[in-house]
Amino acid sequence: MSKCCCSSDNCCGQPQPKKPIYIDFLYLDTTVCGRCQDTEKALDEAVNSVAVVLNAAGYEVKVNKVNITTRELAIRHHFVSSPTIRVNGSDIAVELRESLCEDCGALCGDNVDCRVWVYNGVEYTAPPKELIVDAILREVYGTKQSNQHSESYQLPENLELYFLAKARKDETEL
Repeated sequence: MSKCCCSSDNCCGQPQPKKPIYIDFLYLDTTVCGRCQDTEKALDEAVNSVAVVLNAAGYEVKVNKVNITTRELAIRHHFVSSPTIRVNGSDIAVELRESLCEDCGALCGDNVDCRVWVYNGVEYTAPPKELIVDAILREVYGTKQSNQHSESYQLPENLELYFLAKARKDETEL
């Protein structure tokens, strides 16, 4: 049997396996929180924008959306702020900034801060599609920015307060 020497994606009838790109979207709420809703929309638009190009380059995008409803889930996913987008495990936000989120505050009955996204020196309550596309392409083409935090994880105080307040609110509404 002769070796195949063609350079096509479907060499001698054998399709090449796609390399996966894992995108995690972690959030507190997409039913009430405008930041989470807008972030999910921007993520969907960004993935749709790059999926064809990435597919042609031999990649397959896999999006995992996780509603962080409990303290235990937050700890399991090393959740640091809502909403969060990670590409292959790397948070796309270069720095962690937060501001008061009235929507999540209404959910838990207390003040809570949620993520503010910084792109090209401007703050946004939801990430611009361009920020997400840029993060995906940096991951694929190896020009990632270093934004990883230390390996040890502790639930941030802000989220600890959110889950305690939400549990109290849920209990009084029963």
